[in-house]
Amino acid sequence: MTEAITIDPVTLAILGGRLEQIADEMDATLYRAAFNPIIAEAHDASHGIYHAETGETLIQGKEGLPIFVGVMAFAVKSIIDKARADGDPAPGDVYIFNDAYAGGTHLSDFKLVQPVFHDGKLFCWLASVGHWHDVGGNVAGNYNPRATEAFQEAVVIPPIKLYARGELRRDVIDVLMANTRQPRSLNGDLNGQVNSLALGERRLGALIAETGADRLTAVFAELRARAERMMLAQIELLPQGTISAEDFLDNDGVTDEPLKIALDLTVRDGRMVLDFSRSAPACRGPLNISRGTAIAACYVAIKHLFPDVPANGGVLAPIDFVIPEGSILHAVHPLPTGGYTETIMRLIDVIFAAVAQIAPDRAYGNAYGTINALTLAGRRKDGSRWVMFSFFGGGHGGHARGDGLSHGNAPISTSTIPPIEVLEAANPVIFRKWALRPDSAGAGRHRGGLGAVYEIETLEDDTEVTLFGERGRHAPHGVNGGADAAMTRFEFEQDDGFHTPPMASKVLGVKLRRGQRVRLQTPGGGGYGNPADRDPAAVAEDIRRGYVTPGASDTLKAAE
Repeated sequence: MTEAITIDPVTLAILGGRLEQIADEMDATLYRAAFNPIIAEAHDASHGIYHAETGETLIQGKEGLPIFVGVMAFAVKSIIDKARADGDPAPGDVYIFNDAYAGGTHLSDFKLVQPVFHDGKLFCWLASVGHWHDVGGNVAGNYNPRATEAFQEAVVIPPIKLYARGELRRDVIDVLMANTRQPRSLNGDLNGQVNSLALGERRLGALIAETGADRLTAVFAELRARAERMMLAQIELLPQGTISAEDFLDNDGVTDEPLKIALDLTVRDGRMVLDFSRSAPACRGPLNISRGTAIAACYVAIKHLFPDVPANGGVLAPIDFVIPEGSILHAVHPLPTGGYTETIMRLIDVIFAAVAQIAPDRAYGNAYGTINALTLAGRRKDGSRWVMFSFFGGGHGGHARGDGLSHGNAPISTSTIPPIEVLEAANPVIFRKWALRPDSAGAGRHRGGLGAVYEIETLEDDTEVTLFGERGRHAPHGVNGGADAAMTRFEFEQDDGFHTPPMASKVLGVKLRRGQRVRLQTPGGGGYGNPADRDPAAVAEDIRRGYVTPGASDTLKAAE
């Protein structure tokens, strides 16, 4: 019988750090190798180490998107099930897929998963996920706000082998390359992910050789147990009982009706229950998400509220989820999921709103609540296709310690907005404005952050415009007496002037001529606390900087 290995705190910190460094280096390798600016510049990707039997997240890199911590556990479990059905994995196998119901998120996110062996036995799994620029579908860039099934969004690849015992399956590459408007970008991103996995395997193999497989396995177990203990301790500090919160999505892009996201949060006997049973049923349009994605979004919210808890699967151990099948938060294939980002941000908002009622010192006003996925696409004069896809920032919510961040990135991620210089160099566009949006922050003792204003001019005729956004009709809310923030406003230029979309935050099929523009104004963040309690000196400074204009701000009026 093998004697159990005890891991002391110092060893845990050292080896835990070295394991995290492996995932960090995998992240950095892909960021440097990717052709697509959404990965290379915005860092919409992630890498991690996963449990050999369960697929649970063991280690994730610090630069990867937090939403992928939970989602990739479901993705790896799908591959484990696939490998077992096919007769178990072998050294040199690498699996690839983008099926949103097998691995969460949406079809733009391609997952590569590889087994790692030691002494002929499966030791763990490595995984890489990255947002590819274009993978077919009806709309360039794949954000189709009117999709009613997955096939209208992108090509659907189920879990299959990209490499079998180290041998590349060229036919898989051929299928992928035949289903993209950006083959050079796709090929570069794919090779970057393959190389990231190869580097991770080398680094992990060297660490196993140095420290021993049994010791690393014990480290994994202790890291998970530590996260579970810390999360349990945080739950035990909360008052027992049930609290509720709800918010709405503007519409699903197909039917112009609001969609409710509702939460009943219960704390009882050392456990937390997140019950989303009152949420809207699955919708026709692409605002649906899988159960795995919903759980991953809950993880992100919990990490914001309890930042000291380590990032691994142990965080979720004392939490139960009630997400009925058929809900917008537990949809099934082939319902579309392209706008998953919008839905999970509303899910995070209702968790923040619920926790504000029982732990106001931990609460945040709602962040801007939408990535406002904007695509401009067309053909250059030489006939080549161009696709400019990007997401955009907004204000974060005020909180007990201060004002919200202005022009921040979505709270679901650590990804950054691609620089103007990169977007302009790669596409026939000019950014005529990129600025903070005055009067967009929610008022409060600590105001929300400001949203932004972007104005983009196309340099080509027949430019197609697609916007997949949110918060055009339901503002980001304040907490603890804080005021709501400004909402999304999108305008596109035509020969008779600027127009706004009937669906407010979603539009498809608009065409621009050379020299015409789109204008996107993003929401601010909700305020925290009573605006009348704001320091008058802070109000004066906001006016001096142009964050608020005299007479236009609730903050100013309250201070007067």
